[in-house]
Amino acid sequence: MSQNYKIQEVTSLNLPELQPYRTLRRPLEHIRDGIFVAEGEKVVRRLLTSDMTIISMLMTSQWYDQLFDIADPSSAINPSIHQSIRQPFTIFLADKHLLESIVGFNLHQGIMAVAKVPAPETLEKVITGITKPHLLIALDGLVNSENVGVIVRNCAAFGVDGIIVGETSSSPYLRRAVRNSMGAVFGLPVVHSSNLVESLSMIKKNYSTKIIAAHLGDDNSIHTTDLCENICIVLGNEGEGISKTVLNVCDMGATIPMMNGTDSLNVASASAVFLYETRKQRNYPRK
Repeated sequence: MSQNYKIQEVTSLNLPELQPYRTLRRPLEHIRDGIFVAEGEKVVRRLLTSDMTIISMLMTSQWYDQLFDIADPSSAINPSIHQSIRQPFTIFLADKHLLESIVGFNLHQGIMAVAKVPAPETLEKVITGITKPHLLIALDGLVNSENVGVIVRNCAAFGVDGIIVGETSSSPYLRRAVRNSMGAVFGLPVVHSSNLVESLSMIKKNYSTKIIAAHLGDDNSIHTTDLCENICIVLGNEGEGISKTVLNVCDMGATIPMMNGTDSLNVASASAVFLYETRKQRNYPRK
């Protein structure tokens, strides 16, 4: 198999091609430019075996030897990595001390990659391509990218068919979101909605989807709510919850029963509870 990447050793981070790595603290610039950064061994490995378009990689020679040891064709990881490389890119090799100058070395571990944010998909295309009963998650006003990343990982773990990101929510392709999703975002359909109210109204009307708000203080418990239909669970802002305009389009709300005077959970934790209950009901329907 032909090698579809080139290797370039660098002794400075001042190359224009390395600009995204030097600006890890400015992830919104990356989103504006249509790129994202993957950092850390596990996330980069998942990126390599995904359908994402890789632009470049930056790592130590030790990491290169582990990931691209062409001399060892019996390696379990290498065949899948090389098969997934469809577009040429550059692997920049740098000394560990140079990579330590990039913020967050303990997190990126001296191995990073830059890739293109996938071309936007329409909600109609996503929803018509999945089997029924479908399970969707919508994000309304989530601003903490780490929460968004954990929610994405939970969605992958519990078989969510697609994520609708509202216009006031952080992108799942922000650096911290990608890291906290552990690369799960590479395999999930993500739709960026410019008007979440309209998107939810459309799937309710055209695709028989019940819109369920994860809403504090609601009288309906998740344990008594039917989660086996076509549903979209809406998760709201970390402090204020779901906005009134989005609540108005929801068919119902549901809450997680809690004890010991606890009035709320972190939204990422709440997503795991909602999705676990949903998967349990779907795997073991009530009589």
